[in-house]
Amino acid sequence: MSVARSSTICATRSARPPASRNSARSKILDGFLTETDELLRLERECRAEGFCFVAGVDEVGRGPLAGPVVAAAVVFPRGAALPPVNDSKQLTELERETLRDAIYAVPGIQIGIGEIDVETIDRMNILNATHLAMQRAVEQLKQADFILVDGRPVKGLPLPSRAIVKGDAKSASIAAASIVAKVYRDRLMVKLDAEYPGYGFASHKGYGTAMHLEALKRLGVTPVHRRSFRPVREIIDPPPEQPTLF
Repeated sequence: MSVARSSTICATRSARPPASRNSARSKILDGFLTETDELLRLERECRAEGFCFVAGVDEVGRGPLAGPVVAAAVVFPRGAALPPVNDSKQLTELERETLRDAIYAVPGIQIGIGEIDVETIDRMNILNATHLAMQRAVEQLKQADFILVDGRPVKGLPLPSRAIVKGDAKSASIAAASIVAKVYRDRLMVKLDAEYPGYGFASHKGYGTAMHLEALKRLGVTPVHRRSFRPVREIIDPPPEQPTLF
């Protein structure tokens, strides 16, 4: 069973954030990073080797049953005061949103985003789609000559690169990329929640939670679900029941 896109999208009313929220945002931005900070050590090492524009690259959305996979690439200008970034998985939603805005506000920063849709994910598999998202993110940068990428080596990157396991906790550039990618994708999933009501995309962001799996069984598969992923595939084509012995 497939579900068509809803023709009704709820409009949201913009409102000024309460004073308490502004105060919380200010606390999040306490203690900006400087050039000598440990979280910039990998970037300093790359520059010592002659690379001038070091990009941090990370992705979000490999595991969900629905929605795109997104990657971001970030190049911080040398010597700039940087927001106190961290691995996006260790941050609250407010912290991510606040730091995302602070990242974009850094003078001279370069940011690229690569987004790969579900049709491409299903066609080429999630690993290759993730690598393609990273390639596209890097290609959007105006100036980069080296890449620090989170996790394992990535094939097809257009520049020399170094893979850093748990890099989002070791490199400011990778951490910033993880925040940018996470906020970008989360906002997309909130929009999809309005287009496909009842699935809870705004809360679980497409991951295979109990709520999401129950909605899939009840409402069926939408065009933004990954049909190559087994839980979705089994809704479309249920496996045969195993015969009982007794």
